[in-house]
Amino acid sequence: MTNPKIPVLIVGAGPVGLALAGDLGWRGVQCCLVEKSDGSIYQPKMDMVGIRTMEFCRRWGIASWVENSPYPRDYPQDNVWVESLTGLEFGRERMPTKDEEPCPPQSAQKRERCPQDMFDPILQRFASQYGVVEFSYRTELVDFNETKTGVLATLRDPKGEQYQVSCDYLVGTDGAASVVREKLGIPMHGEPVLTYTTNVIFRCKDLPALHDKGKAYRFIFIGPEGTWLTIVAIDGANRWRMSIIGDKSKREISETEIRALILRAMGKPFEFEIESIMPWARRELVAESFGTERVFLAGDACHLMSPTGGFGMNTGIADAIDLSWKLEGVLKGWGGPELLRSYGIERKPVAERAVKEASANLGRMLAARRKAPPEIAFRPGPEGEAARREYGDWYTEIMKQEWYSTGIHLGFNYYHSPVVCPDGSTAPHDQVSNYVQTGRPGHRAPHVWLKDGSSTLDLFGRSFVLLCFAPNRQAGSNSFVDAAKERGIPLKVVDLDEEREAREAYGADYVLVRPDGHVAWRGNSPADDVGSLMDTVRGFGKATERSLAKNNRLSSKDNVSAGSAH
Repeated sequence: MTNPKIPVLIVGAGPVGLALAGDLGWRGVQCCLVEKSDGSIYQPKMDMVGIRTMEFCRRWGIASWVENSPYPRDYPQDNVWVESLTGLEFGRERMPTKDEEPCPPQSAQKRERCPQDMFDPILQRFASQYGVVEFSYRTELVDFNETKTGVLATLRDPKGEQYQVSCDYLVGTDGAASVVREKLGIPMHGEPVLTYTTNVIFRCKDLPALHDKGKAYRFIFIGPEGTWLTIVAIDGANRWRMSIIGDKSKREISETEIRALILRAMGKPFEFEIESIMPWARRELVAESFGTERVFLAGDACHLMSPTGGFGMNTGIADAIDLSWKLEGVLKGWGGPELLRSYGIERKPVAERAVKEASANLGRMLAARRKAPPEIAFRPGPEGEAARREYGDWYTEIMKQEWYSTGIHLGFNYYHSPVVCPDGSTAPHDQVSNYVQTGRPGHRAPHVWLKDGSSTLDLFGRSFVLLCFAPNRQAGSNSFVDAAKERGIPLKVVDLDEEREAREAYGADYVLVRPDGHVAWRGNSPADDVGSLMDTVRGFGKATERSLAKNNRLSSKDNVSAGSAH
């Protein structure tokens, strides 16, 4: 590390830490990312880049990097439930390849398949573009001391020598065994163990040619005991991740037993090479708080969930985005004391929602343990085929909620945040598989295709944005411009008076969108006290209802239009 005094010190260079460093760099905020390892990934823990994360990648200009990763875009994404790869098939959910899958109506992007050993280098490359971002690998956080004016961190360099770094803020993105969380003394609440599981990365060239089930993203293996194993295509080529799903009893699985399980999964002898073995525990935990005044937690450091659904990393990256613009605001002087305090208030309920749904997905996947296939389903002949079909249809139906979860990725909101101005409107029904877009404050600003071919999402990121749908917006927007200039708040005004579809989606003539792309306020005319409104959204105290009286509550007509789907 070349600078002993930095604004933000990030501990942990997984995808969440890399995303935070990259977003801060993109905003021109100096930061240093320290990582105790050399950054190599031997066990890719994630492979699904969710739709909201892809929207962030679009904002950063790197969506094409993810889309053009080495993962083959013509590889089928089917989920298949089988006795073995050469044995009986109970059913499958056919899924399109990444080339074939369309963007959903709610976004200009779609989810992508990009394993961590492909995705982390993309994020590192992105963050490395900015001279204000510094990396220190094989550097370990030893201790830190927080004061009212900053944080003094003690680090250990690759040679084992300790030194100190002063920073304004420290962020722990250092995973499940977070040193930052431990030193803060913040407890985790929930279920410490859902299952003990062992991941095995093995190599086998052209595995699909050895069986008749074809190419698929994930195989779930069901025996007389129910669900016992999964195999995932990591790179769509030669690497496979086998997860031996245990229960709450911890036990060591020998390599001899692992090899026997791989052969059971195939159903016949074949050649393979075990690359790595990693025991781990599925957990359902959320930290009691997400930090202090100057030290924060993000990602697995503050929430741990089953990977069923692919919510973990994507929730963590959304943490990073929420925190990044707030750090920028405070460091650049326009953010108030409530801005960083709002981070945990906003993100903890989102984490709790995702953790709960991930556990529900695990329960659905393991439902075959409660309702194991009948004995006849393992027999040849018409009766066996009928039993397998009936059982497979049942399992397919209960598993669908995991495959289709747009609502989890896009439907979280910050309506009750201290830096959001509520308008009295009703939220759309919270769904898992679908999301009804809304311009309600606190919600992600809706995606609508504009007449020039761009998305409304392309307008957000570097500053607050005032969307003006009123025909004569000059008088209405001037008060915002003046208030923002007086307070040093970055603000861009965008005239969309001819974009009627967008007006319908946002539900008001004026909509103020935060740098993270969430609606901060909306109304059909400027508030009585725009200055008070701007102070609220930048963290200098909640505006009173009286100061926002002119449009604190939209008409019933606007409330209805704000909840319509696009």
